[in-house]
Order: sequence, then structure tokens, then C-alpha cells
Amino acid sequence: MTHRENWKVQHERLHVKHRGHEAMHAEMVLILIATLVVAQIVLVQWKQRHHRSYNLVTLVQMWVVPLYFTIKLYWWRFLSMWGMFSVITSYVIFRATRKPLSCRTPRMVYKWFLLIYKLSYAVGVLGYLAIMFTMFGFNVFFRIKAEDSMDVGVIMLFYGLYYGVMGRDFAEICSDYMASTIGYYNKGGMPSRSLTNDICAVCGQRILVDVEDEGFIEDTYELSCGHLFHEFCIRGWCIVGKKQTCPYCNEKVDMKRMMNNPWEKTHVLYGQLLDWLRYLVAWQPIIIGIVHGINFSLGLE
Repeated sequence: MTHRENWKVQHERLHVKHRGHEAMHAEMVLILIATLVVAQIVLVQWKQRHHRSYNLVTLVQMWVVPLYFTIKLYWWRFLSMWGMFSVITSYVIFRATRKPLSCRTPRMVYKWFLLIYKLSYAVGVLGYLAIMFTMFGFNVFFRIKAEDSMDVGVIMLFYGLYYGVMGRDFAEICSDYMASTIGYYNKGGMPSRSLTNDICAVCGQRILVDVEDEGFIEDTYELSCGHLFHEFCIRGWCIVGKKQTCPYCNEKVDMKRMMNNPWEKTHVLYGQLLDWLRYLVAWQPIIIGIVHGINFSLGLE
């Protein structure tokens, strides 16, 4: 039998097996809906009351849960990608958490996660286009099987979204560590050091330097609160590190004013999409597992 014929036979057997179980199926659907509602309420309350622990647990789950499925299903391609990303990111995190902090570490951190962010954006868009390409039947003109082009699109879309979410979360953690180490930023209260006019609070280096002095020579950016930063530093802080407040006085940053290029707005929207998808990637498998456990305990199949 062909793959399609085998699928039809299995589908008919499934219907025969579950014939007359409509009441049981309705009960399982109610359990699924109730679990989703309760889980959503619990997660929202946890995120609002204990934001830091919620983000940490979510990040650990996103890092570990896909690893379990890749080993179980022998997805070695994803496992190799996951391994390379984990090794490099672990080194970046190690550098970001060292004390004293090297003056070049913030830029290294932002460059790495900005690279991940742009790559994930490009791969995700290509995956989405491949899916649309298949759904509209354009694969026929190129003599590509629909299953093959759809598989490539789904895999690319998953890779883009997964590593995009992971990169943004790790970047946020690194931003907190680096800024707290420098001392001009304190998430829980007043900074431990006073910021002078010629210092960038993100990297701790002088904004204007002489030719023979060590430092960074680049454009500067002034926030609405009047504090001045290296342009690359403040963009890395706000866009990559997901911080929309001044790293010194915590005043709200006007993101629309910071976006000089209209194409940058798409990156912000993509970042918001990744934040929303974090729930699906990290918590959806856990919720489905709980639903299966409830059904098993009640004897529902």
C-alpha cells in the first residue's frame, strides 16, 4: 500500500475503535479546555507577581524540552544545531557574568544575540514563504513534492521562531547581569554608582575619548530623559536586551523615536511575536502532558 492508502486504513480503524464514545470524547474536550483556562490564569498571575522566576523557569524548559524530543525521535540535525548554539551562548553568558566586566563584553554579547536575532528572522520568513509557496501550489511548477516543500517550510519556521525566542531571553539575562556589574543600573532600586555626562551606562566606557585613549569612537544617542549613550549600546540594550527604559534613571524609552529606519519596526514586531510564541514553545507541551495525565487517571482514551 502507498503512504496515503495506509493512512486511510489507519484512519478507518481509529473511527471503528472510538465509535460510540462520543460522551467520552466530549468529556476529554471539556478537560482540555478547563486545563488550558486554569493554566493560562496561573501563568499570567505567576508572570505578574514573580516575573524573574517565571522567565527563568520558562527559559530552562525551552532549553530542555526540545532536547528530550530530539533525542527520543532521533532528530540529529536539530540536536547538532542546538549543541552549537548552546556552546557559544554558554561562553557568551560566562563572559557576561564575570566580575570585573571587560569593556568589550557588552558589545560582544549584543553582536552575538543580534546575529541570532537577524538569522532567526530571515529563516523564519523564508520558512513562512515556503509554506505559502506550497499552499498555493507553486511547488508543482518546480516539480517539488508538496510534502517535501511543506516539511522544509515548517522546519525553517520552527528553527527561526525557536532560536529567536531563546536568543532574546538569554540576551535579557545577560543585559541584567552586565548592567548590574557596571553599577549604573539596578533593577530593584537606585544605581550603586553616579553617572557622569561623559560615561555610557550600558558599557561603562567614556563617550568622548581622545585619540590615544582606549574607548569606542562612534555615534551617540540621547534619550528623552537627557542621558547620552553610544548608539550601538543603547540599541542593543533596548532592541536585543528587551529593555525599554533608560539604563540609569529607568525612564520609559520612546521606541518610535529610536527607529530611524522603517524596516527596524518589523524587527520590533517580530520580537513581540516571539514573546507571544514563548508560551506555545515552553508551556504547551507541559499543559498537554497534564491533560493526558488527567485522562489516563480517569480511564479516558
